[in-house]
Amino acid sequence: MDAATRRWRAALFLFMLAAGTGMASWVARTPAVRDGLDVSTGSMGLVLFGLSTGSMAGVSTSGPLVRRYGGRVAISAGASLIVAGMLVVAAGTSLSLAGGVFCGLALFGGGMGLAEVAFNIEGAAVESVIGRPVLPVLHGCFSLGTVIGALLGMALTAAAFPVGWHLTAVAALVAAAGVRAVLSLPHGTGKEAAPGVSSRREGRQGHLHVWRDRRLVLICVIVLAMAFAEGAANDWLPLLMVDGYHVGATAGSLTFLVFASSMTLGRFAGGPLLERFGRVLVVRISAVTAALGLLVVIVSPSPLMAGAATVLWGLGASLGFPVAVSAAGDHPQDAAARVGAVSTAGYFAFLVGPPALGFLADHVGLRLTMTVVLALLVIASTLTGALEPARRTTAGDAADETAQAGSRAG
Repeated sequence: MDAATRRWRAALFLFMLAAGTGMASWVARTPAVRDGLDVSTGSMGLVLFGLSTGSMAGVSTSGPLVRRYGGRVAISAGASLIVAGMLVVAAGTSLSLAGGVFCGLALFGGGMGLAEVAFNIEGAAVESVIGRPVLPVLHGCFSLGTVIGALLGMALTAAAFPVGWHLTAVAALVAAAGVRAVLSLPHGTGKEAAPGVSSRREGRQGHLHVWRDRRLVLICVIVLAMAFAEGAANDWLPLLMVDGYHVGATAGSLTFLVFASSMTLGRFAGGPLLERFGRVLVVRISAVTAALGLLVVIVSPSPLMAGAATVLWGLGASLGFPVAVSAAGDHPQDAAARVGAVSTAGYFAFLVGPPALGFLADHVGLRLTMTVVLALLVIASTLTGALEPARRTTAGDAADETAQAGSRAG
């Protein structure tokens, strides 16, 4: 690996670490934010919908922005929105303004959507350059950031430190990491040549054409289910423990820390496992493991057992998203469009699903609501055959097939 590629990869790792820290800093303080806003669980779901709204706007904009200007521009815009969103959330929480927190989460989600789709495209490009898995470790850096953020959030929750000042300090750290990372990224990753009118029309048709690929659709279903499992824990696990098992806010943050640590371990250990056993077997076992852990969380009579089961939940949910993105990038001709499509499906589940769970939880409780996530994991475990590496046909392969066909005809 040359020095430029090494800096490129390190920049991606650095900012994903910072983004994970920012996300977990918010998640770990959700019980305190809810209490400060004095809203119900259902109303908190409505506040969280700001994150979903912004994220889907960012996700839907990121692909075209990358194709027009390159990944570096999309990541720069996303980093700016993440920092601005955290500052607005901090102010809204300090002033007990639910609308302010909603708007801040919308900005934060828009930045995450813009940046993370671009990061997946950048990560897939690095994989194609060095010929080794990068996306699991890239997402592992995000998970490591969530561990750091959860530890910080747990400590500050125990110390009754104000949420507003906590998030403001984290926003400053994310801004510094963002500047450092963006300056190290190459220009033009994923950027397409400036097209004419007819070329733009053909390009739009080509980007829609990827959805006709049955394999890509199945990959999107897998990533949707696995991202749903991760997003449900990110947004609701602390509150599930507080409301479902009647533990304190610090214990709820500790449970999320266990989950985030398990996600981190699974992603950093995933590369060697993928190289040895392949995508299909690894993701199938991962989905079953996550389902078993979630089942225990749902039915366990004890908070200690439920907390321990989040280890299985986190390990199982760790590899689905990054491996699916890698599988989508198997086709070099339209890799950016495919990666963008799968990332969009993943972030749709990751960010729209959890608020929907909140509305359902108002009627049946968070523990029973998680059976929806359990069903999706079971479905994903049956579809992992779609992750088999796509066969790349070269000119030589085509000539060999033609010769063999002629021989058989003779």
